Amino acid sequence: MRFLARWLFGQAWLVMAATSFFWAANGVASKMVAGQMSPMSVVCLRWLIVCMLLWGSMGGQIAACREQLMQAKWRIVLMGLFGFTAFNALFYLAAYHTSAVNITLLQSAIPAFVLLGAALLQGVKIGPLQVGGLLLTLVSVALIATRGDLANILSLSFNLGDILLLLACLFYAGFTLALRDRPKVPGLVFFSALAVVAFVSSVPLLATEIALGQSYWPSLKGWLILAFIALGPSLASQMLFMRGVELIGASRAGIFTNLVPIFGAGLAVLVLHEEFHFYHALALALGLVGISLSEISARRRAR
Repeated sequence: MRFLARWLFGQAWLVMAATSFFWAANGVASKMVAGQMSPMSVVCLRWLIVCMLLWGSMGGQIAACREQLMQAKWRIVLMGLFGFTAFNALFYLAAYHTSAVNITLLQSAIPAFVLLGAALLQGVKIGPLQVGGLLLTLVSVALIATRGDLANILSLSFNLGDILLLLACLFYAGFTLALRDRPKVPGLVFFSALAVVAFVSSVPLLATEIALGQSYWPSLKGWLILAFIALGPSLASQMLFMRGVELIGASRAGIFTNLVPIFGAGLAVLVLHEEFHFYHALALALGLVGISLSEISARRRAR
């Protein structure tokens, strides 16, 4: 059994597929939890649960790596602040203004942002196929953001939720690129440090929400959805994603997030019974072609 688990954890495609599924489910969960508990309550409590689980089970390992973590404390703070807190705060706010289908499809912007960032900031060379895949991805994002009418670009008619989500994707792309030079400590130890930053930095957001009278106690359904968000999208997906970056690098791992729209659109239609329009299908097709072109190019370069 241990050998099987080790083999599965070493298969990049499987690791990233599972990551994408949890992220897609998070998009659906964000829509389901809207109205069941306030957005900043979700952001804060999800990381509180993760911190309790991680620090309760591996406090000794974390203490043993204290010196390495302290040497990279500012990197950890920035990664936790933007990659976890800011990303999730914008993500759950977006759920109040856009559909779960849009939430999952727009996450295909992440690999495009990662690829651009890797080229501009880390000197990674981009091949023609990757450029083609990047352009197709950007077109698919534009289709969703303009609801299938590209003329909306000229009139600047965009959905607020879609804009918030694209900003969240930009933050997570920066987090992905920063994983390249993370401290040389076990993945769970590093993730535990990030989770603490995410929880601490989300407390002021929750306090502000309470002060404005916009916070409310979760319903029973809200608690159940929160438990799933904490265990799946918060804990399991981040561990898997960091493992995927270790196996194949940030650029190639980021490309696999284009699987999120496939899982997410299906879950939104099946679970939430949302409408699936023609422009959604076209955007999904373009995203799939984009991931295929980028991955083919990356494998050629690897050889």
